[in-house]
Amino acid sequence: MKSLLLAFLVATTHAAADEPPSWAYPKNPPGFKPRPDDGTPRRIEGSKASYTLTQLRDRFLSPVWHPEEHPQQPEVVARGRKPDVFACGFCHRADGPGGPENANLAGLPAAYIVQQMADYKSGARKTSVTGRNVDLMISLAKAASDAEVEAAAAYFSKLRTRHVVRVVESESVPRTYVTGWHFAVMGKGEQEAIGERIIEVPEVLEQFENRDTHARFIAYVPPGSVEKGRALAAGGGGKTVQCASCHGPELKGVGLIPGIAGRSPTYLFRQLYDLKHGARAGVAAAQMKPTVENLAIEDMIALSAYLGSLAP
Repeated sequence: MKSLLLAFLVATTHAAADEPPSWAYPKNPPGFKPRPDDGTPRRIEGSKASYTLTQLRDRFLSPVWHPEEHPQQPEVVARGRKPDVFACGFCHRADGPGGPENANLAGLPAAYIVQQMADYKSGARKTSVTGRNVDLMISLAKAASDAEVEAAAAYFSKLRTRHVVRVVESESVPRTYVTGWHFAVMGKGEQEAIGERIIEVPEVLEQFENRDTHARFIAYVPPGSVEKGRALAAGGGGKTVQCASCHGPELKGVGLIPGIAGRSPTYLFRQLYDLKHGARAGVAAAQMKPTVENLAIEDMIALSAYLGSLAP
């Protein structure tokens, strides 16, 4: 009887440990409502543009703060198409850096972007947790035309990606709350133990809320994560596959294979988890199976921390 109980406890503990971690898939709290717009135009340093909060929340508008830094956006990126095709630049920003809640599109191969949209449309690429912004991405992919997808892919593929996240190893992190499917610092100076988590936040929340492409982020990771991730990226003594074998010696991508260096650690973790558990099962997912099948949560954290610390 005792042995059966022990086996049950071990099995349930393992199952719970392998569930999608809430810190990697933050969801807006029930009844979440952003603060009301007082109508005051918002401005940022170094830009002549201004937008109201209502404009900045319009899914059919991609705010352009620094027009000299990127080409003119195609219509689908700048304004989308009502009622279902949101402006790509609304979520991913005008020159593609995105944030912890979504992907950095800048510099990705055009054919890769087109394939991911096809996978969203077919249902091959989903997410391990519903009720997040990926649901909007899936509905958009189903509504977008081939021409719109190709125009967006061509635009983002020609942009230069930038390193916008700083990885910090720490035993404690600022206390946070969820807003817009990502974490933000409460700002009261309170700290809590990091545990086995990645906590990624904007350095300046208002700058990110303003959809400024110059916004930067801090990703707090457990102590020792970067070096552990470095070893895993090299194959982990046979536990996984060398990342460089597909993604290139500097992990910046090869041909149609995307670069993984310098990306959001939170985003990277979700992709590893989704690939392992089948939520991401697109055309290239089979190639990643040997990489992820033996990775535990702490391994994915370490690998994501290491990759996020590299220059893209």
